[in-house]
Amino acid sequence: MDYFNYKNDEYYAEDVAVKKMAATYGTPLFVYSQQTIKHHLNTYIKAFGNSGHKLCYSVKVNSNLSILKMMVKMGTGFDIVSKGELQKVIMAGAKGSDIVFSGVGKTTDELEFALENNIYCFNVESYPELLNLQKIAAKQNKQAPVAIRVNPDIDAKTHPYISTGMSENKFGLNIDEAIEAYKFAKNSKNLKIIGIDCHIGSQITTIKPYEDATDKLLNLVQKLKDDLDIDIEHIDLGGGLGVCYDDENPPSVDIWINSILTKIPKNMKLILEPGRSIMANAGILLSQIIYIKKNKNKNFIITDSGMNDLIRPSLYQAYHKIIPAIKNSGEKITADIVGPICESTDFSGKNRNIQCQPNDILVTRTVGAYGFCMASNYNIRPRSAEVMVDKNSHKIIRHRESIDDLIKNEIIE
Repeated sequence: MDYFNYKNDEYYAEDVAVKKMAATYGTPLFVYSQQTIKHHLNTYIKAFGNSGHKLCYSVKVNSNLSILKMMVKMGTGFDIVSKGELQKVIMAGAKGSDIVFSGVGKTTDELEFALENNIYCFNVESYPELLNLQKIAAKQNKQAPVAIRVNPDIDAKTHPYISTGMSENKFGLNIDEAIEAYKFAKNSKNLKIIGIDCHIGSQITTIKPYEDATDKLLNLVQKLKDDLDIDIEHIDLGGGLGVCYDDENPPSVDIWINSILTKIPKNMKLILEPGRSIMANAGILLSQIIYIKKNKNKNFIITDSGMNDLIRPSLYQAYHKIIPAIKNSGEKITADIVGPICESTDFSGKNRNIQCQPNDILVTRTVGAYGFCMASNYNIRPRSAEVMVDKNSHKIIRHRESIDDLIKNEIIE
């Protein structure tokens, strides 16, 4: 569910016309719906109820400080993968006890900073990382809380670039390696075992991969108890629940969560790290048509937003719906919708049927996750502004970059 709709042939974000925001703030422009974010967050909160389980928003999908602060107020925790993300959630008001640290390449500096801030758990992804964390904890005279990220070799049936739970992926340890890591952690006075972790991929639209992963992890939990007398307090199943970009039909949040909770022992806490399913449909990207180019074989709608603003179509061949801000404007054509970047991969949609004309505003939907956060300055293009809508009001939550912003750290000799 989202709060973007046509009203009398004009597209609105909640109760604000998107064409008005394009005129006010310029394009390209990311626009978020506060009501949509709250609705999706509340769906998770309601599904968890008062069970004591933990919701940790995946910061990497969208890390705008205003959005993070909203989530702090609503009581979520956070899943972070870098020192920068940790700094931002702390700035937004999060407590260390509400933060889990994932990621395959945590540096010494990042581990030190996270331990200093007393985070809830480190999701350890390799034996060398475990050794390094032990050394850092000893230096700080602390116990580092750890969960081992297990790679369960589950095919999540998603795009290969966003699959993370197969044996050929770089993430986590296989089950035998994980057992050895748990043995080491148990015998270390500076490591405290509190959980077990996995993340099998992103944009997953069926429940079975989660059920299979849960079964494998629970079997390992039992083995750790029987063979090593290790008690696991929580199971972290990551995020990854898909959304509808085109014709996908992912399960609802409550069905997904209930399918997992029926398997987990009553004395064990469940941690989930959703991101896309909270933010994707809460964001749109506005762009303006610069030219409509026609040749013998192909039509092109050229816009002022490119792969530097939204890289998913170029990187993953991802589909995003693209619609006009005003219906019934101009000529209806079939065209590739492309940007100004000097790459043949700079497209947001292929062979789209759309009615439009130059200077019209186009709306690219479902970009609240992995949209702005993956943007770049390629071709020396400043990143877009971000705006938050709340019912009939709207405000800037990130100013558009300037050329001065891009060159301020460069040195001319």
